[in-house]
Amino acid sequence: MTTVRLLVGTRKGAFVLTSDERRQNWKVDGPQFAGWEVYHVNGSPADPNRLYASQSRGWFGQVLQRSDDGGATWQAAGNEFHYEGTPGTHKWYDNSDHPYEFARVWHLEPSLSDPDTVYAGVEDAALFRSVDAGKTWEELSALRNHKTSPTWNPGAGGLCLHTIILDPSNPNRIFTAISAAGAFRSDDAGKSWQPINRGLRSNTMPDQDSEVGHCVHRLAMHPSRPNVLFMQKHWDVMRTDDAGDSWHEISGDLPTDFGFAIDVHAHEPDTVYVVPITSDSDHFVLDGKLRVYRSRTGGNEWEPLTKGLPQRDCYVNVLRDAMAVDSLDSCGVYFGTSGGQVYASSDAGDSWTAIVRDFPAVLSVEVQTLA
Repeated sequence: MTTVRLLVGTRKGAFVLTSDERRQNWKVDGPQFAGWEVYHVNGSPADPNRLYASQSRGWFGQVLQRSDDGGATWQAAGNEFHYEGTPGTHKWYDNSDHPYEFARVWHLEPSLSDPDTVYAGVEDAALFRSVDAGKTWEELSALRNHKTSPTWNPGAGGLCLHTIILDPSNPNRIFTAISAAGAFRSDDAGKSWQPINRGLRSNTMPDQDSEVGHCVHRLAMHPSRPNVLFMQKHWDVMRTDDAGDSWHEISGDLPTDFGFAIDVHAHEPDTVYVVPITSDSDHFVLDGKLRVYRSRTGGNEWEPLTKGLPQRDCYVNVLRDAMAVDSLDSCGVYFGTSGGQVYASSDAGDSWTAIVRDFPAVLSVEVQTLA
């Protein structure tokens, strides 16, 4: 029998939700790390029972946790993250120099083949890797020491490295995104990096052709087409067909092209999902209607998916790591909201059901399909 496991990080703890392949009835376990912000929980593709979680709290700092039994029990992993080399500075909102600091881990990306290898994207803007199940961490320092890094600026959420994508066809290729610096690619396992922001436009930037400075919110990739990436930017939904060497806009007929989350159907590489948000100052869905938009053509032509979602008096947000898809034949799509709801669709978005309605604000959602 197939089991579907949702890993949900919230402002006040982590939850593990499980169901069978019908995805109608869900068991809720948690909260783990109650009272802590859990920015991300993710599982290893190589060993689904190996989970990693990032918990953070203003009084107590950052803690990495590891589970070897699918979330039943947890133990603190190594939590020594050190920036390598010269500490350095980056630019702050007022263009003043600001020293790099270690604030929190935003995203955890386990290796596709080794359960003991995991990557961590942190604030301020650094990428770390552990090869011993989180006991020790090394910075892939070529990224933070890139020649453009002194000009990076924080987005509203901080100077965060929030997206890590590992190319399943090329173990040396890594994609990352930083708010607000842009997207970057390494073709040598993190030894060197190049900005991949050509074609992005941001109306607040005086130099539209600048290598860096764009506020990228999220990247998504279908594993069968690693050269095709989809991007939700501060404004604009974008696509590249050449691994980021050039981008073009695919916002098309979306009611607004501001948002955070973006994902791709498990079996249809041209089917893409986004959740439009009113604006960069109003972080809630447009017109009080919670709508996921789907394009079956790789962008430009979008349809609203509303069945089962509130269509009046709804003012929630869906954050960048809070959407996921499962790998069942009838692709499941999941997302969590700032209002504490987690919605699931077992028919690729045609209809939706609220699994839970009263969680703390949801920061991240990941899904595992277990045989």
